[in-house]
Formats: sequence, structure tokens, C-alpha cells
Amino acid sequence: MLVAVVALILTLGVASRVLADRFRIPSVLFLIGAGIAIGPEVLGLVSKDTFGGGLSAMVGVSVAIILFEGGYHLHLGKLRESPRALTRLVTVGAAITWLGTAAAVVVFLETSLEVGLLVGALLIATGPTVIGPILQVVTVRDHVAALLEGEGVINDVTAAILVVVVFEVLVAGNGGLSRLVVDFVARLFVGLAVGALVAGIVWYALSHGNLTPSTGPLHARLIVLAGIVAAYGGAELVAHETGIAAAAMAGLVLGNVDLPHHEEVIDFLDDLSVVVLSFVFVVLAALIDFQDILTLGLAGLAVVVAVTLVLRPAVIYLATTGARYTRRERLFLSAVGPRGIIPASVATLFAVELQSLGRPQEAQLLAGTVFLIIFATVVLQAGLARQIANYLEVSPMRTIIVGGGRVGLSLAERLEQDGENVLVVDEDPDAVEKARKRGLRALEGDGTDADALAEAGVSDAKTVIATTPDDDVNLLVCQLAKTTFDVENVASRVNQPDNVDAFESLDVRAIDLSMATAWSLENVLERPSLSAWMNELGRTGDVQEIEVTAADLVGKRIAEVNAEIPDGCIVGLLTHDDGRTEVPTGDHELRDGDRVTFLGQTNAVDRAIKRFHPHD
Repeated sequence: MLVAVVALILTLGVASRVLADRFRIPSVLFLIGAGIAIGPEVLGLVSKDTFGGGLSAMVGVSVAIILFEGGYHLHLGKLRESPRALTRLVTVGAAITWLGTAAAVVVFLETSLEVGLLVGALLIATGPTVIGPILQVVTVRDHVAALLEGEGVINDVTAAILVVVVFEVLVAGNGGLSRLVVDFVARLFVGLAVGALVAGIVWYALSHGNLTPSTGPLHARLIVLAGIVAAYGGAELVAHETGIAAAAMAGLVLGNVDLPHHEEVIDFLDDLSVVVLSFVFVVLAALIDFQDILTLGLAGLAVVVAVTLVLRPAVIYLATTGARYTRRERLFLSAVGPRGIIPASVATLFAVELQSLGRPQEAQLLAGTVFLIIFATVVLQAGLARQIANYLEVSPMRTIIVGGGRVGLSLAERLEQDGENVLVVDEDPDAVEKARKRGLRALEGDGTDADALAEAGVSDAKTVIATTPDDDVNLLVCQLAKTTFDVENVASRVNQPDNVDAFESLDVRAIDLSMATAWSLENVLERPSLSAWMNELGRTGDVQEIEVTAADLVGKRIAEVNAEIPDGCIVGLLTHDDGRTEVPTGDHELRDGDRVTFLGQTNAVDRAIKRFHPHD
């Protein structure tokens, strides 16, 4: 019977992944639905007794594999995308989430402070189990993805250890704040130390094990799998609930060293995580007791509102203050913070522990509150993540700038201010480091090499711009982008005026550096106010050119559509599909293919663009 149940769970997990890819919806939504369907609330095929006493160990190892895979993908370069924001989010932000959630639980559900702190500790975690599926269907700028991924891995570790310490010190024990801090630090140290030690052993085994080309990939997979289990099990032997930290640490270390058969290991981890994620999410969803949730009533909904609509936005805005996140990105991060496996698995464990202590009502409250938050955030935040991203317009295609010199970095910063997803590519490591220090996403690589461009994601890029001081390099970059990767929008800096024709023959937008400098000097001298305002774009004003795609505006005169143009914005230029550009009068009609240039205050220009060029 158990084999049949496991087979059914894995089948549902695979089907959920296929449906998620088909409908572009995070797979966790289908997984939790499948779990509820086979659970005691519907079909009754899976219950708490199905797996006997082995469920905790099965879930623990599964979570360790998922966190190892999350840590393996969390490169240090990615963490440097937004170090200040991430540091705030996993330290002060985690503390605010913990204490704020505890306060909401105590106030609305009228329980003890110890149980409130226990629930708050559980709900710090988001985790790669829910963030990963979201980022598979939602494209965001790299620093946004890095913040979500980093928060998921680090806060999962924090929550897993903190909840054990809170239970043992405050709920089941007699300790105070000092013992809580000491126990937390000690367990975290044990987990990280064991994880780093196992990672070193795995690296040594793979690097000095004389693996043959034919069997090397297979042995690498097996050694890595053994390392995950050893890290988790070894840490658990030393101190309870430290295995999660060990697995995450081992993955982080191995993902940031030169590991033999790296690509094969990545493929193996991706496939393995899909299997265990499917299993553990379906199983834990099947264990949801809706009676526990319904018992909470309106007070439970008040806790959900406090966690999702008050605490999450407050933490995100605190973490991202002064960082390079747009207002829309901060809103997206505020709206996407679903809880995943760690709260579900540990809540089930400690509900049983509370019952054994003779506190059944608090056990019911713990399980009900945690599963209510998980259910609400998975359905609303994970399930609607793509729609939220589309509404907030935080899913831009990538713009690749080859050349990390003064011109390239200045252009990258201006495009970032406009909300573009910019990646700077340069083969000079110093230039890459300089770009990163300025808060830009940068990749070390040769822009004239097709493999380097492919690694940069040129296949999905909307624009490639060459800005190096060498015209031969720029021309080769443009040729690759146009002919090999079929990028439609390609532009280049041209250092020698005689070379402009060579670029234009490739249908590349060529910017003659000497002429551009002359234009800039003329603007400074002849139009100083306009020049100063243009150089301040992204702060108070904006200029944007878009194609008119609003069908109800085509055929109308400018005078008729003035009411559609927000205050603080004007139509500066009208460009027809035959290439003619003119300053429009009230009698000019909008035609199919016309392009309008708006000039004005940033928010007003943004609203005008949405009206004249609504998204598909």
C-alpha cells in the first residue's frame, strides 16, 4: 500500500510540474491542490498514519536536498547583486517578521507569548521550495531575483534553528533571552561548520579522485548525493535541527568552487529537487487539517492580513531603502513572500510536541495558523505572482552592454534608472568589480565570444549595446548579436567616424562618438536648461518614445486626445511610419504605426505610455 501511495504522490508531482509549465503558473499551486485532493479532507488516501514514524526523517532529508540545491545555485556573485538589502532582510527584517508575527498571534488569537514566538519563528521562512517555482515563470531583474533567492535560503536556515531554540528554551524549558541567543548561535555554528566540512570532503573527493571521463559524471552525482545526506545526518547527530543549515552551507560552498562535472551535478540536482519537492509538498498539503484552520475564524484572517499586508511591506521597504529598487519592484517584493516547506514540516512536528505537553489547544492553534498562512500565501502570492509582475511591469527583457568602461557604466546606470534589466559584460575583472561596486549586474567574459554571450542570456535579450573603445570589437559583438542570436535591437558606440557605414550595413544603430560629443556640447551651450534637465532624467522627469497601440486612439486628432494625456506631460514629437518626424499640432491625426514622444514628469509620462501603448 505504501509503495502505491508514494507512486501516486510522485505521479501527481510530475503532473503538477507539467501543468505549471503549460499554464505558466508556479508549480506549488498545483502541488498543494494535489495534496489536499488525496488528503483526509477529500479522498482520504493519505493521512498522518500513512508513513508511520518515518515521515519526519523523509521530510527532513527532502528539505535538505532542496536547500542544498538552493545553496548550490546561490553564487556569491549573485549575493553581491544587492548586499545591503539582503543583509537587512535576513537580519533586521527577519527579527521584525518574527516579533511582529508573534505580536499579531498573541493579540488576535489570544494565546501565550511563547506560542506566539514559536509561530513567528516558523513564519520567518519563505524558502526555495516556493521562490524557485515562482522565478521559473516570472522574469524579474537580477537583483530582485537575487534578493528573493538569498532570503529564501538564509531565512529557511534561520527559521529551522530558531523555532527549535524557542520551543526548547521558552516553551518546554525555563530559559530566558540569554540562553535563547546562545543556543541559536551554537546550533547555527554547528550546522555551518558541519556543512563546510562535508563540502570540503566532497570537493576533495571529486577533485582528487581520478574520476574517469566515462564514469566521472555518475560518480560525481553519487558523491554529491552522499554529501547531502552526510551533511544533514552528521549535523543532526551533533545537535537537533541543525541539518538544514549544514545542507544549505554545503550547497553554498560547493556551488562557489571549481567543482569537476559541474554541469552534470546541476542537472542532477535540478531533477532530484523536482522529485523531492513534489513528494514533500504533496504529502504536507495532504496533512492540512481544515478544522484547525476554520477554528481560527476571523482572528486567523487578521493574522494573515498583518503578516502579508503590514509586516511584509514594512520589512521590504526597510530593507530596500537606499538600494537600486524601483517603486514597482518594491511593491512586487512586498506582494510576494509565500511560506513553504519549513513552516509546514516543523509545524506538524511541534504540534505533536505541544500535545504531548498537555497543551492541545495551543497545538491546534499552531498548526492552524501556520497552515492558514501557507495556504493563503501560496494561493494568492505564488499563484498570482506572474499576474502581479505583469501588472506592476517588473518583468523587463534583458539589455546587455558589452564594455564596462566609463561610457558603458554611465549608460547602464541610466537604463537601470529607467527600470531596464541591464547586464554589463567585460573581460577585465577589475571593470566587472567596478560595475558591481556601483550596484550593477556584471559578468566577466569576452563579448566577442558566442559562448560568453549565450551565458549572458543574449537569446532572451531585447537589446545588445557595444560600448568598448575598439571599433573592431564592437563590430564583432554586433555581428554575433544580429546574425548568430537574432537580436532585433542592436546599437554600438563608434569611435572612428569612417566606420559608421560598416555598422549601419548590419542594421546596427551606430552612435558616432565625436558627433555625440559635439551634440552634447551644443546642447550645453545653446540649450543649457534643457541639457541640465535631460541629464537629470530618472529623478524628476522623463522622455519616452512609444508606438501608439491603443486602437481607440488611432484616427483621432491630437486635440481630441489631449484629455487622455495626464497633466505634467506633453507630446513633443510625432513620428510617422514613413520616417517623417514633426512637432504635432492639434490637427494632426494619429495613424497606425505612429510613434509618439512624451516629455514631462516621470509619473505623468508613465501614465501616458500606459494609455497610448497598453500592454498585451
